[in-house]
Amino acid sequence: MKTHTLETPGADLVHDVRGPLPTADGRPPLLMIGQPMDAGGFAALSARFPDRTVVTYDPRGLGRSTRKDGRTDHTPETQADDVHAVIGALGAGPVEMFASSGGAVTALAVVAKYPADVTVLVAHEPPLITLTPDGPAAVRARAGVLEAYEKRGWGAGMAAFVAMTSWEGEFTEEYFAQPEADPAAFGMPTEDDGSRDDPLLSDRSWAISSYRPDADAIAAAPTRVVIAVGEESTNVQTGRTSVATAELLGQRVTVFPSHHGGFLDGEFGYPGKPDEFGQRLREVLDGAS
Repeated sequence: MKTHTLETPGADLVHDVRGPLPTADGRPPLLMIGQPMDAGGFAALSARFPDRTVVTYDPRGLGRSTRKDGRTDHTPETQADDVHAVIGALGAGPVEMFASSGGAVTALAVVAKYPADVTVLVAHEPPLITLTPDGPAAVRARAGVLEAYEKRGWGAGMAAFVAMTSWEGEFTEEYFAQPEADPAAFGMPTEDDGSRDDPLLSDRSWAISSYRPDADAIAAAPTRVVIAVGEESTNVQTGRTSVATAELLGQRVTVFPSHHGGFLDGEFGYPGKPDEFGQRLREVLDGAS
């Protein structure tokens, strides 16, 4: 693996390349992106593609990529510009792309704005909460996570986030009537370290979850776009946002093994099924439905 830093006016973007460029077999490189997950989250999945040149990167302001633009918010449009710059720096033509969570939102923005950059995109569980039928209630639930974080710190905020993302079905008054989630019940710290800059729990990434993809631009692009959902996510928020995103694009979701982090090994807790996930991704990239 070789690590590179691409200097742009707004950020220094660190990316890792596993394998040769140009690729040994002439196939496009496989770029894996997340948000707020950085390159470190794709180690297990990358290892399932030893025959491919795999590229991972840290989004600006996350991991090793430092910002120079004086901002702290994360927007799909800015992230799309960064991904476009990284793809250009690879000098290997368009890429195949696997994108997860907020990275899937960025990837949809890339296809809309830079349609020649990506030959096939597998967008796994984009958390586009305003696209679901209960969008206003989902926005209210998201605000509840921020409130818990602002009032009581990271542990409380993360407990509220887990409660929100594990809730099954639409956000009803029953959801909002629940007592505040207890961080100790989830094995999370109860003390407040005073920080309020977490990209997942603060409002810094609300532009990502509030984004509405340009369906017309995506349809006009030459990119084959696949919206993927984990088989265990069917009734929870990211499963429902995946279905809503697919419907916006005039398609049906493609089912993958496991859950929202189904490609992860046990390195972050709550492991997925990386072997099965990697095999399914390989099949879908090769054209299987």
